[in-house]
Amino acid sequence: MNIDRLLQQGGGEEECAGPIPPLDEWRPALSGDMNIVIRADGSWWHEGQPFARPKVARLLATLLRLDDEGYCLVTPVERWRIKVEDLPLVAVEANFRDRDWWFTTQFDDVVRLDAEHPLSLSLTPQGDVVPQLTVRFGLAARLHRNVFYQLVEAAKARDIGNGQSELGVTSAGQWFVLGQIDDELLGEAP
Repeated sequence: MNIDRLLQQGGGEEECAGPIPPLDEWRPALSGDMNIVIRADGSWWHEGQPFARPKVARLLATLLRLDDEGYCLVTPVERWRIKVEDLPLVAVEANFRDRDWWFTTQFDDVVRLDAEHPLSLSLTPQGDVVPQLTVRFGLAARLHRNVFYQLVEAAKARDIGNGQSELGVTSAGQWFVLGQIDDELLGEAP
């Protein structure tokens, strides 16, 4: 995969990587593994070093999808597997407008929280159960801490029995769970 050629085809190293190509239509054979790691904090590393040009990570993120073999960078003729420690994207911003939650990732994906892009609970590499947001092509975003706290502040509690409640938010007319809490702790909140 020639990154410089991709940058030239994409119009250079402008701030935005441009539209997401039709990755779901591309079916090249697996070319092998690339020494690229997306760390749990969403940073991209190559051969043990952080990317020197963040715009390269932004471009490569437009070529990323989750396949049966793992996370892959895909072009019409190549498919390279890379390592992802947790999730490849991070939701760094949340906005509530027109009765819906909208999220923006570190690479400017803008996603409405809805049935196609739901929140679900999953385990981090450290074993914590926290929300993730479905984005595109099998990719999901972990919520940045400030985004998670913003949602918790806006969350409502629903009794689920056994002394437990779930905290969640409503968007696109649907309920999305952020986590569970003991009912006795709800009464102790400041």
